[in-house]
Amino acid sequence: MNWNKSGVESRIEGIAWGLFFLWVGIAFLTDLSNGIGLLGVGVITLGAQLIRKSYGFEFEGFWLVVGLGFTLGGLWEFMDPGIALVPVLLIIAGLALLYSVWKGSRPKISSAQ
Repeated sequence: MNWNKSGVESRIEGIAWGLFFLWVGIAFLTDLSNGIGLLGVGVITLGAQLIRKSYGFEFEGFWLVVGLGFTLGGLWEFMDPGIALVPVLLIIAGLALLYSVWKGSRPKISSAQ
């Protein structure tokens, strides 16, 4: 979490999280399909990034990818093509992220104290 966010950025983030929880609650209560639920989360996530951009802030790359993943997952559920391409791509993206964190810079332990 970036503690140096401006008030506008914090409000955008708070509104997006509020909409997220509202949407998930509605999706559970109304027993919406997985596709609609994923699509809604994707739209909220991408919408928050578009609003950030409209206020002159940079896109947050991680949330842009997450929003695209949810949106693609929701659309994939509607298309039901019989193959698991999007889920497999999401698994690969998750594994790549975990690998990059694992192989990233680690603190060096100095023997001289």
